[in-house]
Order: sequence, then structure tokens, then C-alpha cells
Amino acid sequence: MKRILTIVAAAVLAAGCGGGGAGGGSGNRLSIATGGTTGVYYVYGGGLAQQLSANIADTRATASVTSASVENIKLLASGKAHIGFSQSDTAADAVNGKDTFTAKQPVKAIARIYDNYTHVVVAPGVQATKVADLKGKRVSLGPANSGTQVVARRMLEAAGLNPDTDITKQQLSINESVQAVKDDTIDAFFWVGGLPTAGITDLATSKPDMKMLDTGDVLAKMQSTYGQQYVALNVDMDATYKLPGKLQTVGIANVLLVPDSMNEQLAYDITKTLFEKKSELAKVHPEAQKLDPAMGQQVEPVALHPGAARYYKEKG
Repeated sequence: MKRILTIVAAAVLAAGCGGGGAGGGSGNRLSIATGGTTGVYYVYGGGLAQQLSANIADTRATASVTSASVENIKLLASGKAHIGFSQSDTAADAVNGKDTFTAKQPVKAIARIYDNYTHVVVAPGVQATKVADLKGKRVSLGPANSGTQVVARRMLEAAGLNPDTDITKQQLSINESVQAVKDDTIDAFFWVGGLPTAGITDLATSKPDMKMLDTGDVLAKMQSTYGQQYVALNVDMDATYKLPGKLQTVGIANVLLVPDSMNEQLAYDITKTLFEKKSELAKVHPEAQKLDPAMGQQVEPVALHPGAARYYKEKG
């Protein structure tokens, strides 16, 4: 984890200061809305900031700490961020003006980048083998305005639980959730992110008797309610977190979003840099190894930004 955060810190420093506009002229200052500092979005975003700053003329990009998907989309819509990481389910809600969003949000996609894995982490000594067993327990659903909270609530409901009354609910970031398990102030927490997530690697190292729940039993209900955006993904716990066993969990695609008003050439340049600097990004986090132009275009129901669409068309 220390090595990853060191790389990110270097990336952010290299990227310079954020703010400013994101038009097509010179002097672009791009703010990348990511997530918590021990999550994959922030690590990945720091690497992307470095590559955009180094490879697009007159551009300085920075990665900003946020609550992730929901907040990121709101930042894009308000002009306070220029690139944002989001789960595809949250992005779908945004463009349709559903659930968390009271109106359709003015965002478009530049790429699908990798899949998130739902982590349901249970503290040492807590008796739980499935999501329904969390009833009556102290559980963090993730921070407010996060994609994690969207998935956590839907998952609990699919397990027959009311997330507002059947658990003692907390809304903690990944950093805060990890510390709360260490301090024995929560029994479990939800986290939706890539593999590995640095905060969970840290927790597994200090609390090797922690466990993660298999959530495959709630997938069918989530799919029947919300569609095929939720998929089954397998996790080799030993290879990922040095913990015993394998499990199945609910997966959700991740997309990179931009305001629909972004200059076409800038969106093209961002998309091109993302894919052409894949090897450099993979050195920052292994999830970047999954970048693929064919998969990148699979962003429905969000529309591709015209600049990104032009890049994919050129790639054939």
C-alpha cells in the first residue's frame, strides 16, 4: 500500500495544481474526481493525471479526493470537475435522472475501464456468512454520495433487509471503515472497488482473521430489479489479499465520465492518452491492464462523448 500511495503522491505532484477551465484552448487545467485515498479510483486517477499532464500540450491535471461516483457526477455537472470515475449503475441513474438524481445529468462517457468488485468485509469474531446475517449489526454502507452506498443499499434489500432499520447504519469512507474495524466500532462494511484495494490489503495484513462474504446469493434479485448491469465475479482471496478461499461477488463496470460540454478535441486527446499510456498506468495500478478499446466503447446507457467516439472509430 505504501508503494502505491507513494506513486500516487508523485503523480499528483507532477501534475501540478488543479482548477481552471477545460476548454479546447491552451492552458487546460483538469480536475479528476476520484474517491478515497486508499481506493483504486484515487490511485488510478493520480496516474492518469500524470499522463494527461505529460502528453497533452498545455495541460495540467490533478486527482481530487471525493466520496466517489455520485459526488463525482455532481462535480462534473456543476463544472467543478472535468473527468470523473463512476460505477456504471450510478452513471445510468444519472443520465436517466433516477434514484439519487432528480434530473438527467449532463455527462457523457469516454471509456469503460475495468470492473468493480463488491467487498462485504466482516470484522474478526463477527458471526456472518451471508448478507442477510448482517441484520442487527453495526454496518458501514460507504460514504454519502458514493456508488458504494448505492450498491450496499440495493444488496441489503435483495437480501430482505431494510438498510435504514435492520442494521445500525454508518456512512464511512474506505479509510474510515478500515480504521473502524481495527478499533472494533463496526461489525462490517461495504466497499465497491477494484482489486486489490489498498485499504483492504492493509486491513487483511493487520487483521488476518477478517473475512469477506460471498454475495452470489443476492445477485439474481439485484438483476431482476435493476438489470444486467450487475454481474457475477469471482475473487481468489489468496491471490488478492493473502486470505484463504475463493468467493463470488457482485460486479459493476466502471466508466470515465466528462461533461457533455467538453471540447471534442480535448475529449479525444484524453481518450487517446488513456489507451496509449496503458502500460504506464498499469505500473500505478494493475486494473489499468484491463484497458481495451473494444470494451471501452461499452458504456450504455451513457452516450459516448463525440471526441471519444472519434478515437474509437479511428482505431477501427
